[in-house]
Amino acid sequence: MQISSRFTIAVHMLLCMEVFQDKQKVTSDFLASSVNANPVVIRRLLQQLKKAGIVSVKRGSGGAAIAKPLEQITLLDVYRAVDCVSEETLFHFHENPNPHCPVGRNIHAILDRRLDAVQNAMEQQLQSVSLKMLLEDADRLIF
Repeated sequence: MQISSRFTIAVHMLLCMEVFQDKQKVTSDFLASSVNANPVVIRRLLQQLKKAGIVSVKRGSGGAAIAKPLEQITLLDVYRAVDCVSEETLFHFHENPNPHCPVGRNIHAILDRRLDAVQNAMEQQLQSVSLKMLLEDADRLIF
C-alpha cells in the first residue's frame, strides 16, 4: 500500500509557488521542470488544488499562486485536495473474504477499529503541519 505521489508532488508545487512567486511566473511548465513530471500531471493537480481553494490559476501562461495564508494550509488540506486515497479510507479491504472461514468472516471486526485509529493518527499528524512550517524548513535548507 502506498499513498499516491500526487500528495508529495502537490506539496512540492506549493513550495515552489511560494519560493519563486516574486522571481518569475510560476507556470505548469515551470513546476513540471522542478518536479520532473509531465506538465499534464501538474495541470491536473493545479485544478484539484484550485477546486479546494488552495491556489489560484490564471488562464494561459498567467501562472499559479497560493490563494490563502500559508499558516492556514495544512498537509491534510493538500492530502484531501489531491485525492490521495479513494473512498475517504486509507486502507482498502480485499473483496469477498471467505464467509465460511472464521478469519474471513470476522476480518472487519478484527481490523476496522484499529485501522481507523491508524488513519486518524496519520490525519492528525498531517493536520499539525502547515505550509508555513515547511517553508521555514525550506528557508533553512535552500537559502
